[in-house]
Amino acid sequence: MSGLRGARHCPGSGEASDLKSPPDARLREPLTEARFQQLFGGTDPEWQPQPQGELGWSRWCGLWRRWARACSWPGAWRLLRARLPPLRWLPRYRWRAWLLGDAVAGVTVGIVHVPQGMAFALLTSVPPVFGLYTSFFPIFIYTLLGTGRHLSTGTFAVLSLMTGSAVERLVPEPLAGNLSGIEREQLDAQRVGAAAAIAFASGALMLGMFALQLGVLSTFLSEPVVKALTSGAALHVLVSQLPSLLGLPLPRQIGYFALFKTLAAVLTALPQSSPAELTISALSLALLVPVKELNVRFRDRLPTPIPGEIVMVLLASVLCFTSSLDTRYNVQIVGLLPGGFPEPLFPNLAEMPRILADSLPMALVTFAVSASLASIYADKYSYTIDSNQELLAHGVSNLISSLFSCFPNSATLATTSLLVDAGGNTQLAGLFSCVVVLSVLLWLGPFFYYLPKAVLACINISSMRQMFFQMQELPQLWRISRMDFVVWMVTWVAVVTLSVDLGLAVGVIFSMMMVVCRTQRAQCLALGLAEGTELYRPLRDSHKLLQVPGLCILSYPAPLYFGTRGQFRRTLEEHLGLRECGKRTPKTDGPSDAGEMGYQGEGLACPMATPSCLLPFLAAQSVRVVIIDCSGVTFADAAGAREVVQLASRCRDAGIHLLLAQCPAPVLETLTQAGLLDQVTPEQLFVSVQDAAAHVLSRPELTDPKTCTVWV
Repeated sequence: MSGLRGARHCPGSGEASDLKSPPDARLREPLTEARFQQLFGGTDPEWQPQPQGELGWSRWCGLWRRWARACSWPGAWRLLRARLPPLRWLPRYRWRAWLLGDAVAGVTVGIVHVPQGMAFALLTSVPPVFGLYTSFFPIFIYTLLGTGRHLSTGTFAVLSLMTGSAVERLVPEPLAGNLSGIEREQLDAQRVGAAAAIAFASGALMLGMFALQLGVLSTFLSEPVVKALTSGAALHVLVSQLPSLLGLPLPRQIGYFALFKTLAAVLTALPQSSPAELTISALSLALLVPVKELNVRFRDRLPTPIPGEIVMVLLASVLCFTSSLDTRYNVQIVGLLPGGFPEPLFPNLAEMPRILADSLPMALVTFAVSASLASIYADKYSYTIDSNQELLAHGVSNLISSLFSCFPNSATLATTSLLVDAGGNTQLAGLFSCVVVLSVLLWLGPFFYYLPKAVLACINISSMRQMFFQMQELPQLWRISRMDFVVWMVTWVAVVTLSVDLGLAVGVIFSMMMVVCRTQRAQCLALGLAEGTELYRPLRDSHKLLQVPGLCILSYPAPLYFGTRGQFRRTLEEHLGLRECGKRTPKTDGPSDAGEMGYQGEGLACPMATPSCLLPFLAAQSVRVVIIDCSGVTFADAAGAREVVQLASRCRDAGIHLLLAQCPAPVLETLTQAGLLDQVTPEQLFVSVQDAAAHVLSRPELTDPKTCTVWV
């Protein structure tokens, strides 16, 4: 054992040892956990139980100190700066270098927000003007509370689709149809109230998550789940806009298999489509799709992206006004956009129990998409975001904006990439976007009176471009991780066939099941010493490794909990040759067939098949000492801890000396509370595999004094 005093190697007769220590190796005694704490810890080991009175007193003192620091003036100022990010970045703002870029980017994104907000409002089943409200209030609030410098919030197609499905279910359109003007206004008011209530509940849920510091929940929505969700939702958006593209007055399909129901209804009513609206849709897509492609391909050459949406809106409005398409061909138009802002209105709390089931997945999607987008651009431009502060920002944004009849909102991929391409640098760009939307709400609203709704449907479809192109990543995902590929496909199929919210639930549950299955399939590796080093590598590797007969070194790279305890037990029984009863078997005089019986050594039998990498040195020698490398055990629960204690008891009954090495402090504390020290002594707990192996080699009586090391 190189670098550790007491490590020795028994060469055979006439054989010279070729295992050499590194020239600068320092020899020392093997360190147990207790000895290490005495030399370097300065206090008692963390895994040793402390008196409950002292432990409780220390915790109360720590809480009191934190409260005292928070209640002081410096603590209050730190808290205020943490909750209002402009107090941190505004004093360091580079006015000459950043102001022009933020202004240009903000105005560009604001111009896109106007038609996109009205388009997504139709997707939410509310009048278009409420999309403009949702493109103003959330952006202003996020500018004050958000930590993502390049994040653009507002209307989001996936959330609009989910909200629209919930609104249609909560406030269905009467079966009779042909509503009068007053009845249509009453129906729209009820749907606006339902959408605002959903936004209020989503914001309240995110604020509750912020209070509990649950920003870590975003990690449960993995990248394959989020991308499959958005890609599947994009297909839902495309199909749901087909009636508007074709001028078909079809009711919106909700529930399971809504996509296929909508396709069937469209194909059935296809002969009744409006030629005028079909022509408008074709011309709009013929302009929007190439402009989107030009913006992507020449983003480095263009000083600012081409605002194809606003150009299309202006051209279509002028064409409809001059040709009287609304009266001559019955083309559906936006109509009058009320000027100013709506009066603040508190949502109806009586509806909250009905909408909580819809609000929870929307809150998760809002936070997951926004946090992932913010993290991508934070890594790209070398700054950090606070996930819990993002929860606060989006929670307050949805909660307050719902008082002004806004529907759920979040960060959006299209406008965020547009903001970055246009030269945005900080959250200040959001204020310039608010100025553009505000000018439309106060003065420019009448110019959109003759805007055909078919154009808004085309804007919805063209904005899904990036979500559709995410499917191009599937071949690369297959090469990188087939497990992630399966998660992507299962989530996408569930979203497309069932619904967006149920597909999200299926994707999250399936991805977590895959993680659990991976931990249950962890392999316990037998280790050997690489020649001339202190490195222990798996014996299945092709390196020349040293193994001591009678000594088995195992590494278990997985957590120990109720789901893996069975795999852990079976693996250890296979490597150590333990029966279910853990008894020794008497040694026989006749030769044994290791290939048929598994491993049968001196007084110990293994009923299972022995791994091929262990046969050269285990076929004729029993395991007397086992070292378990616990560095890969990230955590252990009560069931896993009791399994280790039972293993220690079975090893002691079988005459096997058990040593634990490099066990993390929390895991060791759990094992101790489960009674590990009743089966082993503190001298059997080592800080590393090297120390444990050196301890074994320094005491030949632990193995067999007549055995020698062999190379495998």
